[in-house]
Amino acid sequence: MPRWLLAVIAIVVAGLGAAALWVSLAPTTSECPGAVAGSGEFELGGGFELTDETGARVTEAEVLDGPALIYFGYTFCPDFCPNDAAMMAATVDILAEKGVKVRPLFVSIDPERDSPEVLAEWTDFFHPNMIGLTGSAEDIARITKSFRVYYAKPASQNDADDYLMDHSTLTYLIDRNGVVKAFFRNGDDPRQVADSVACHIAEGM
Repeated sequence: MPRWLLAVIAIVVAGLGAAALWVSLAPTTSECPGAVAGSGEFELGGGFELTDETGARVTEAEVLDGPALIYFGYTFCPDFCPNDAAMMAATVDILAEKGVKVRPLFVSIDPERDSPEVLAEWTDFFHPNMIGLTGSAEDIARITKSFRVYYAKPASQNDADDYLMDHSTLTYLIDRNGVVKAFFRNGDDPRQVADSVACHIAEGM
């Protein structure tokens, strides 16, 4: 059994409050839950170039064929990441029952350990349509900056083989250009998330 299923040590997630506050301040005209602005100085997300779970270099144009849910985490994460990946998978299945297609994406903030092969095994466990994305440290720094994602390896873990990462835990709804239209928090109910996603799609995102 993969070691990430056996881990029971809780990690300290720093920066979530600041990230959520920044996003919540963004003005929006949408009436859908979780909406954020998608233009001007408050725009989040955008184009990217990363390595997918097959080892191929891909851009947002090659990965996104419509709306998607995207999460930033790592496969060695003992609690938040598995929970949020499961939430994404459940949301996607709920939407599929309504005839709405949404792609789940998982971007690793730990490229040192999360090889394409590791990501493929991890994402396939949660959903057959989930795509794992990784890249160089520079690639990850670039995309996390555009999404305002916090992540860090605590100094106290520098010499540890089984180190844990601090990171924010927002799941973003993005359009086919990678621009964020809404965000959801750890612990949100998949059916409520699905309702929000469907609302945004109905608005023509």
